[in-house]
Parts: sequence; structure tokens; C-alpha cells
Amino acid sequence: MDKTYNPQSIEQRHYQRWEEAGYFKPHGDTSKDPYCIMIPPPNVTGSLHMGHAFQDTIMDTLVRYQRMQGKNTLWQVGTDHAGIATQMVVERKLAADNITRQDLGRETFIDKVWEWKEESGGTITQQLRRMGASVDWERERFTMDPGMSAAVQEVFVRLYNDDLIYRGKRLVNWDPKLHTAISDLEVENKDKKGHMWHFRYPLADGVKTADGKDYIVVATTRPETMLGDTGVAVNPEDPRYKDLIGKELILPIVGRRIPIVGDEHADMEKGTGCVKITPAHDFNDYEVGKRHALPMINVLTFNAEIRAEAEVLDTNGEASDVYSAELPAKYQGMERFAARKAIVAEFDELGLLDEIKDHDLTVPYGDRGGVVIEPMLTDQWYVRVAPMAKTATEAVENGDIQFVPKQYENMYFAWMRDIQDWCISRQLWWGHRIPAWYDESGKVYVGNTEAEVRAANGLSADAVLRQDDDVLDTWFSSALWTFATLGWPEDTDALKTFHPTDVLVTGFDIIFFWVARMIMMTMHFIKDENGKPQVPFKTVYVTGLIRDEQGDKMSKSKGNVLDPLDMIDGIDLETLVQKRTGNMMQPQLAAKIEKSTRKQFPEGISAHGTDALRFTLAAMASTGRDINWDMNRLEGYRNFANKLWNASRYVLMNTEDQDCGKDGGEMELSLADQWILAQYNDTVKAIREAMDTYRFDIAANIAYEFTWNQFCDWYLELTKPVLQNGTEAQQRGTRHTLLTVLESLLRLMHPLMPYITEEIWQTVAPMVGKGGDTIMLKAYPQFDAALVNESAKADLEWVKQFIVAVRNVRGELNVAPSKPLNVLLKNASEQDLARVSANQIMLNKLANLESITELSGDAPMSTTQLIGEMELLIPMAGLIDVEAELARIDKQIAKLAQDAERVEKKLSNQGFLAKAPEAVVAKEQAKLDDAKRDIAKLEEQKEQLKAL
Repeated sequence: MDKTYNPQSIEQRHYQRWEEAGYFKPHGDTSKDPYCIMIPPPNVTGSLHMGHAFQDTIMDTLVRYQRMQGKNTLWQVGTDHAGIATQMVVERKLAADNITRQDLGRETFIDKVWEWKEESGGTITQQLRRMGASVDWERERFTMDPGMSAAVQEVFVRLYNDDLIYRGKRLVNWDPKLHTAISDLEVENKDKKGHMWHFRYPLADGVKTADGKDYIVVATTRPETMLGDTGVAVNPEDPRYKDLIGKELILPIVGRRIPIVGDEHADMEKGTGCVKITPAHDFNDYEVGKRHALPMINVLTFNAEIRAEAEVLDTNGEASDVYSAELPAKYQGMERFAARKAIVAEFDELGLLDEIKDHDLTVPYGDRGGVVIEPMLTDQWYVRVAPMAKTATEAVENGDIQFVPKQYENMYFAWMRDIQDWCISRQLWWGHRIPAWYDESGKVYVGNTEAEVRAANGLSADAVLRQDDDVLDTWFSSALWTFATLGWPEDTDALKTFHPTDVLVTGFDIIFFWVARMIMMTMHFIKDENGKPQVPFKTVYVTGLIRDEQGDKMSKSKGNVLDPLDMIDGIDLETLVQKRTGNMMQPQLAAKIEKSTRKQFPEGISAHGTDALRFTLAAMASTGRDINWDMNRLEGYRNFANKLWNASRYVLMNTEDQDCGKDGGEMELSLADQWILAQYNDTVKAIREAMDTYRFDIAANIAYEFTWNQFCDWYLELTKPVLQNGTEAQQRGTRHTLLTVLESLLRLMHPLMPYITEEIWQTVAPMVGKGGDTIMLKAYPQFDAALVNESAKADLEWVKQFIVAVRNVRGELNVAPSKPLNVLLKNASEQDLARVSANQIMLNKLANLESITELSGDAPMSTTQLIGEMELLIPMAGLIDVEAELARIDKQIAKLAQDAERVEKKLSNQGFLAKAPEAVVAKEQAKLDDAKRDIAKLEEQKEQLKAL
């Protein structure tokens, strides 16, 4: 083994070997239990971010753990076509050459997207390889590959035939820039300063309010939508307005008569208590409108401009003539925010502007287009999800699917019990085109292909059919991920073997958008041999978010994004600055981001290797909690990898070309050997329990504690006396134990740190008689009841306390480790004396003792340490230079007194106490208390020294 651990020299070499040898593939032994995880498909044009790295680490840890237990494992990999994101990337590329997709036409544009996918689609899969992901690359899927596309079409057709898909005009999130409906997940709500405009709406027919006014006042943050008002809601319990319910108002500017309706949506305590209802332009108003059968008047175009003529519809979305479609000429074609100003000005001119108030707003923006989203009435395709939601809810209620942590079940239930029909159409070109065709009369036909539609409906070849232009929501295809990737609609062996899958690892933010829809779709289409709906997975493991060190969300605009590969390979400061400030949507933030980056990473980011990154992610993976990233912990776990490497070199230096008992021979195990075997056995049990309950943080911390503190810091030291002076049988026993524990420890830690464990194992395994080409196919360690040894643990714990007690005295009195000491024992029990006798050589060697004697008379002036009831005394006479030690202590006391005086001064300053936060004051008080306590301790030491 090389003297120093260099991850760069081993990681890619091992990964290439693993992949080429086919170790990631299922072994195909159907007598063994299957185990399957489906990777949440990342965007095909995307790059690996910290969230991916976190989830991929958890998935790979699980898969490697189960593979080592002999299970027939499949980690299914693939990428998502990411409709809107990918289309935008390609459109931006074309725009650089002044070309639009419309210039190219649909087919040519889609060809361009496929070209881009082939060029750039491999980035994230290569990055996945760098993380050590043991996925079956031969089974890699893409949500628009031929098999997936066929499954998507089949699902659409079957749902349509089951009357679970329909086309209707309903309200959606409309992106006026991208000209498509978008999901709630693609809407980014931003807090903005704005206004609330209070308008007077005159009452019709001479009606007056309770206080004699001939108008009521409505408040709105979106004046431009008033052109589409079809009612005003008041709370039926509101004494100010309840007598007006059923009466009518004259809508200013337009002159439309609209009713006053009683609805609890109107809050008596909020605003004026009167709410204008615009069903075509507000989601809440849409629901109020449905309850009161109010017509819907769409006044905006897809560009978010005022229409030349309104679209008037009834509550079912059918054309209606209940109101005139005419809109004031001066607003026609006006951009929405310009119309807002003009309408407010007209209300003012008419004397109907009551007041304007400052108001804090939450404004919805499209996360891709970057413009304000409009609730818009459009023709879209919908899935009727309520029937499927019932079955999907029951699957979680009865325990067929479990959430980890369990609290997320409540979030799931809340969404499922208030579920709305799912809008599945998008006005894009890239994606699965909806398999629906229209004849010249507008009649719709649904089928897998146009030929199938013609044949099924007896349409002649000259009948004109036009395919729907829309594509399906990306979530529609990814909802089929667990079964379509396994070959459905064919009844494949893979589907029979690996479905239902075992665990889904995902973020809480897509429980509804993806998890719930996968459960609904799977249970509708996949049945077991008894016809019972099959769940897609048995467990949903929900991760938190990876945030920066301050707890802020990582984002390009904040300049706090960390690239996992930069932590693996390292990156110099200038490249890091360029990476964080280049291609920014808000270039004005670049200077601030550059400054903070230079401050946080003055030397750039050093290389840590994949194993250190994976181990950090696992160690911080407390279930369901967000993680505040910590570079210090990453550094600490890189040091941990170095520690394991150096410990392995020590083992090999003391065992290579030596008799380690592999071929027989008498072996005598020392107390330390027995202890480490017992401790390791406990560690195996604890780590297995942690892994089986998804507590990767506990597993990692137990592995760290055992490896660093027990194996490296104690056991390796405890082997030295035996290896130097033990009998042949004792040395053989210790060498055998060193190798046995190390080899098994490497297997225990392999799922968390695959590369370093493989590299060391390749050298160690043959020395303990283990064959095979890779650690990843070896058995995971098992708890062995025969190795439980409480007496060895108790005896060695006593030895450790003894050694630590002596070392503490050396530290307190500044005695060099090289100076041998005499130890006296007072109140020693028979067991204490027996332990001393049995371990005298070890104690003398590791504590550097000249003698250990039971005290028979009075004790000389000594420093004392307690080990249970026994007192361990070290005579102080001649041990130290008293004058020099007194001078050193006086110097320490003077410095502490100076510090204490400075803090006392600060705490007596009333200005400081008035301005400083409580936490800061408390911190200063703690500093003062610590200083006083340390001074008292040192004064006590001085008195002891003077007595000498």
C-alpha cells in the first residue's frame, strides 16, 4: 500500500473495473430474495447537485448493503426528458443564432432536442459514476425511449377508455412567456411590496347598505381582473351586508350587472369584508363561482394582454351568452400591468377609488420563464384522480406502504383527501405527444396510433384527422417509473421479480407531485396474481434539504451552491469564483457573491475524495431533517479515511510475511484481542440495526467511533507489547485478530465508503484466506453470539481507565511521556489486584511505568486519580521542577486574570448590556465563569506544589 491515501488514484480505476465486470447487475438467482430501488430520474440535461449526491449516497448504501446479504439486487437507473427545462435549453441555444422553434417547425425542432440530448445527456450519468453509484447501467432508461413512450401511450388510452381522462376548460397556472400550463411545483412564490386598491361598486336598483351608502367597497391587489368580475361575495354572517345577498351591483367601467352572493370565503375581519369574484382569473374565485353558478369571463390573452373580446363561459366551461363579450375599446390589446394602471386611473376619475393601502404580497412566478403567472381558463386534459386516490390512501393507512419518518404520512393524507383533478397537458413540443386526434367537426378520437384510431372507428383514409398539439406533463411519464422501466405493458420476468420495489428515496417537496401519483398509477395498472392492486414500493424514505452552513437554501442567485464534484476533486479559488458568478440571471449580484466566496474559500476547495463526501452525507442524514452543510465535517471525514488507511498499513506491516495463523498453529488471544473482537461484534449488531431502520447517521457515527477510537487509538496501541515481547502463540493470535477484524471492518464499512474499502481489501483478503475479485460481493458481517465477552470488555475498560488516569496526571503536571512513573494503589480490591497482575506488561508499556505497588502505609505527597473505589496515587517528589512549574502556573493565572478583567469590564458596561443580544451576553458571562474556575483550579495546584 502507498504511504499516503490518494483517492484520485483509485476511485475511477475501481469503478471502471466494477462496471466492466458486471458486478452491479442482478445475480439472477431467484431462490434469493429480490431487492430493488428505482432512482428518481434526474433531468437528462442536468448536472449533479448536492441533493442528488445525498439521495444517491443513501440509495447506493442500501443497495450495497442488501447485495452483500446475497439478495438479487437491482438499482434501476434512468433520466427524465424534463419537458419544459430541456425545451428551454434548446430554445436558448437557437436564440443565440436568432432562430426560434417556430422558424424550424415542430419536427425539425424535436430533432434538434434529440441532438442536444445525445450531446449533453451523459453529463449527469458520468457524475453518478463518480459518486460510486452501483446502478445497472445496461438497464438504463429514458422517459422518452421507445419502451417508455409505448407504456405512456398505453396508460393514456386505457385511462381514457376507463373514463378517467377527459378534456375540459378549467383554471390552470399559465406562463405568459412560455405559453404553457405549469404545475404548482414550477411556481415560485415571491414576497413583494405592493398595494391594495379599494374600489366602490355602486348598488343597482336604488338599494342602500345598512349605513345608508349606495355602494359597497371591494379591495383587490389585481385591478386589471375586475373587467372579468361576475359577482361580489360577502360573509352570510356579516351584519353589514347579509341583507344585500341576492341584490345586484353595477360593475364600473363595464356596466355589467353582477350579483352579491353569501359565501364563507369572504372574511368579515379582512379588508372591507367584500370580495370581488373573478372566476376566470383566480383559483379561490373559481371555486366560489362554481358554488354559486357564476359565469366565467376570460379577459386575458395567452400573452397576458386584455382581449379584444371576452370569452364568456358557464360554470361547466361551455360558451354562454349570459353576458356581453364586449370589453372597453381603450383596454383592448393592453398589457396586463399597463391595464392595471389605466383602470386605477379611471376609477379615480369616476370618483370610485376609495383608497390605496400599502400591502405585502405573495406573487407567483414561473420558475423557468421568470414572469408572473396568470390563473387562466384554458382547454386542457385532466385525469380524474379521486377514484385512484382512495385506493392509494388506503395503501398507506393499512401499512402496505410506510413513510420514514412517519410524520410525512400526514402530509400525504392531507393532499390525498383534498385532491383535485390533475391537469396533464402542456403546451410544449418536447414530450410525449397526446395520443388524441380530431376530425373536422372537432370530435375527438383516442388511440395508440392514427392507424389504430382509423381502424377502430371505421374512418376512411381520406377523412382528415389532426393530432392534438399538446404534450403530457413530465410527471405523467415519471408516475409510471417503477413498472414501465421493468417492461410493462409486457408481463416480463423483471416485472415479476422486482415489483413491487423496496424503497423510494425522495424529497418531501415531491410527495404529492411524484410519490402520490406513482402510487395511484401503479395500483390502477399493476395487480398481483390474485388481482389485488400492487404498490410501487414498500417504503418511502423522505430526505431533508441540503442547505448551506448558515441554513440557507442553496441557489445560483445566492452564490452558495456547492458542486459535489468540486468537493471530490477540489477546485482552485479563481475557477470557483468564475463558476459561481458566470451566466447569472442577476449579474448585479456577482460582486457580492465573489466577495463572500473569496472570504469563505480563500484557498479554494481541496480534494476530499468520494468516500469522504459520501461518509459526510451519511453521517449527517438524520431522518427527515434538513442538513446545514459543514465543510469542517467533510475535512474531518477525509482525515477519517486517512486514519483507516494508516491503520491498515500498520496491520499489514505487522502481518505481511508473518505467521498469522492462516494455516493453523497454536493461537493465544490477549485480553486486548478478546476485547476488540467483542467490541467489533457489538459494532456489527448496532450498525446492522441502524441500517435496517434507515438511520445512516447512526451507522456512520458508530463506524467512526469504533474505527477511530477503539480500533486505531486503543487496540493498535495495545497490540504493540504483544508483537514486541509476546510468545509465538500470543503473537500469532494478535496478528490473526488484527487481520480478521480489519478485513471484516472493511466489509462492514463498504456500503458507506466503497472505494477505500475495496482498495485495502484487495491486499488484506488473501491474507485471511478470502478469495474473490471484489469486496462488494462478499458477505456483510453478522453478529456472532459466540463472540459476546462481557468479562473481556469489563477488564479492558479497567485497563483503559488506568492508562488514561496516568496520562491525565502527566498532562496536568506537565510530565514528559518519556519519564517513567511509579504508581501506588490504595483501596485496591482483589479484582483490581488481579487485573494489575494479569496486565502488568501492558500497563507498564502503555503508561510508561516503573512500578505498580499496593500501598501498605501512609501515602507520600501524591496526585490522585480514582478508578472505581480504587485510588491511583503518583508520588510527586522529584517528579517535576517545582520552581519552574510554579512560574508556569503563575503566568497562566496572570493571563486568565487579564481575560477575566476584560470580560468583567464589558459586562459592567450598561451600553453593551442594553444593545447586545441575550445570547452574546450569556456567552461573555460563560467566558468569565470559565476563567474564574480555571484560576481556582490553578491556585489549588499551586498549594499542592508548595507542599512539596
